[in-house]
Amino acid sequence: MQFRPLGPSAPDVSIVGYGGMHISIADRPDESVSVGVIHAALDAGVTLIDTADVYSLGPHDIGHNERLIARALREWRGPREEIFVATKGGSERPEGRWTRNGRPEHLRAACERSLRALGVDEIDLYQLHAVDPGVPIEESMGAFARLLEEGKILRAGLSNVSVNEIERARRVVPITSVQNRLNPFFRESLVHGVVQYCSDEGLGFLAYSPTGGGRLNRKLPGHPVVARFAAAHGACPHAVVLAWVLAQGPTVIVIPSARKPEHARDSAGAADLQLSAADL
Repeated sequence: MQFRPLGPSAPDVSIVGYGGMHISIADRPDESVSVGVIHAALDAGVTLIDTADVYSLGPHDIGHNERLIARALREWRGPREEIFVATKGGSERPEGRWTRNGRPEHLRAACERSLRALGVDEIDLYQLHAVDPGVPIEESMGAFARLLEEGKILRAGLSNVSVNEIERARRVVPITSVQNRLNPFFRESLVHGVVQYCSDEGLGFLAYSPTGGGRLNRKLPGHPVVARFAAAHGACPHAVVLAWVLAQGPTVIVIPSARKPEHARDSAGAADLQLSAADL
C-alpha cells in the first residue's frame, strides 16, 4: 500500500481508502458480511474509512453506517490507532430521499449524533456533505469553526463543491480535504479545476464513485479499453480505473465502496498498479 498526505494538519493515509455507503443503503448485505468487508479492506492496508450519518435506509436508520464501522473497528485485531475515520454532516433522509440541510443548528446536532454513533470523543475529519442552496456556505462553516474550537472535530472538509465554494469556506475555517466525484466517465472535477486547485493548495482530494458507480461500474469488465489494459497488467478492471483516477493529481485519494470482501481486496490492489503515460 502507498500513502499520501490527507491534507494540512492531517496524517498520511492509504491512497486507496474505503467508502462505506453501499453496505448501509438499499440491497445492503447482512451486517456480519459488512463487517467482514471492512476487515478485508483494513487487512489489505487501507487506513482511511469514509462514511456519513445519512448512509442509511431513511430517517429511522440514521447513523447505520457509522455504527457499523464502529463495530468493525472494535472487532478488528489490527492497530485501531492507525485508522482514520472521516464522516459527513449536512444532509437528511426524509422518507428515504436525499436532501440538504446546512443550517448551523442541524450541523451541530448531526455532529453530536455522529460522535455517539462512532463511539469517539472527537472526529478525525468532519465534512460538509453538500452545500445547502438555502444557507450561505460561510454560515455552515461557522458551525464547523465552533466544533473545531470545542475539540469535537479535529479537521474540517468539504464535499460536492466548486473552487469558489472552497475558497469561501477557507475564509471561515481551515480546510483539510475536498471530496468530489471523479472517474473516467464523470470528469467535472478535472474540467472545472477542483483537482488542480487541491493539488496547488496541498488539500487532499477524496474521489468518490471512482469507478463510475452503479450501472457504469457493472459494465467495466466488458469495457473494450478497460478490459484491454486489465489483461495487459494482469489486474482486475476496477483496479485499472482506480489507478487512472489516482494518476490525475498528487493529492488524489480514492474511496471505492465494496459489498464483498474480495472486491475490497481488489480495490486495495490498485495502489500498486502503475499505468504508463501511454496507458493514461
